[in-house]
Amino acid sequence: MHKNPIGVFDSGVGGLSVLREIRKLLPEEDLLYVADSAHAPYGDKSKEYILERSATIMDFFVSRNVKAIVVACNTATGAAVKELRPKYNVPMIAMEPAVKPASERSQTGIIGVLATHRTIDSNNFQILFARFAGQVKIITQACPGLVEQVELGYLDSHKIRALLSQYIQPLVAKNVDFIVLGCTHYPFLAPIIQEIAGASVTVIDSGAAIARELKSRLEKASTISNRQDFGCVQFWSSDKDGKATRIISQLWATDVEVAYLPEYVLA
Repeated sequence: MHKNPIGVFDSGVGGLSVLREIRKLLPEEDLLYVADSAHAPYGDKSKEYILERSATIMDFFVSRNVKAIVVACNTATGAAVKELRPKYNVPMIAMEPAVKPASERSQTGIIGVLATHRTIDSNNFQILFARFAGQVKIITQACPGLVEQVELGYLDSHKIRALLSQYIQPLVAKNVDFIVLGCTHYPFLAPIIQEIAGASVTVIDSGAAIARELKSRLEKASTISNRQDFGCVQFWSSDKDGKATRIISQLWATDVEVAYLPEYVLA
């Protein structure tokens, strides 16, 4: 099993922010990434739809003999992971917004969380927020439109800045000193988020923590790679219009080849 790849998926390209942290920490591992961009964003879809898409991608990964699966999507985590865990005999690492470290380090006692509507409303994240409600005040902010902009490769535009100002300035006005990025697409906008929030606010995401958790799980299962050279990274997308190669290459910061998913996954 130590030679088998690791599967990572997201509703689109946002999970690449998690993939890069995994690649940084575990460069010897073979990685398979699926961007379900034809069905993005998940944030405005029903729970049933997200569960169906997630299960289909899980089946694809199982067919590729993965040794672990990272659900690099907060919305899919909230909508599907609880139901999927019992159905797959594969270690599954899911997202959790970095509310804990933000709560522990906050000086003002007020933190903000940027996420999709679906993530904020999910039972998983309501439970997470409740766990820390006694320590800090948590202000959630849904951010419609941001995922779509990142999916198009727009990381700095007048529209992006207008949306981010609309979402961030009310948090700053309420004296937050941490802004938690609760969507894997948002780290690609972190420089602008930090600029708008100001130097007194720390912007934090959970990509590195997910990579550490994956490494720990592989070590405990004795399935971590023992190779001495770099592993390969393969990319798939459900987007048939040809944009996937350009966008993924842009966000991965190198030219890559992106394959179309098999027809049963595309449906």
